[in-house]
Amino acid sequence: MNKVSITIITKNEEKNIERCLKSIKWADEIVIIDTFSTDRTVEICRKFTDKVFQEVWLGYGLQKNLCASKASNRWILNIDADEVISPECAAEIQKLLFGQPKFSRYRFPRKNFIADRWVRYAGWYPDLIARLYDRERVSFSESMVHERLIPDEKAGILNQPIFHYSFDGMEDYIKRQNRYSSLYAEEKKRLDWTADWTHLYIRPVWAFMKNYFFRQGFREGFLGVFLALSMMFYTYLKYAKTRSIH
Repeated sequence: MNKVSITIITKNEEKNIERCLKSIKWADEIVIIDTFSTDRTVEICRKFTDKVFQEVWLGYGLQKNLCASKASNRWILNIDADEVISPECAAEIQKLLFGQPKFSRYRFPRKNFIADRWVRYAGWYPDLIARLYDRERVSFSESMVHERLIPDEKAGILNQPIFHYSFDGMEDYIKRQNRYSSLYAEEKKRLDWTADWTHLYIRPVWAFMKNYFFRQGFREGFLGVFLALSMMFYTYLKYAKTRSIH
């Protein structure tokens, strides 16, 4: 059987991390890189694993690769501190690794929650995301935000979802979108790229239409309107910031 190391990057995740760690006690190894949390995150983590390291922030992609480099096993399951692996999902992972996995990376459906509400529409489910991978063949892109596993070759798909308790509510969602748009703009600045008029005036409108109509956000009621409008604003914001910082 292939052993698996679960990797997590943290900063001030006191409210989420214990729930996450309780769901992965079955793992062969848990490796955590913390970015100098000022709450009880590190204290809680050390109750579950002795592989807790503190490092300066490098960006999402680089930080996750650094975390994987400290793992003992070839197979890595990367999860976020606000995610939970159900017993059914854990069993499916273990069954897969008991044999010889066909692919170098595997994608999961993900159930995303705002507060206690599972968001089924507006592009929020199944939200397939690659998280289980062979680190000898795959690694994360060195992106500040929206990192992905590369090379982006064909992936296997598991059936059981990861549970993602992503946002406390609408205010938390808006704060996070503002931060992500700033990281996006900083990365584009490093690449000497800026947005043109189509990014500023066409793509935001398309983002609304795609999420509200084509991805059936309207089926979420008021929340669907909020999500489509906030995605439109986020799209505008990330491109507008690429112009403002040049």
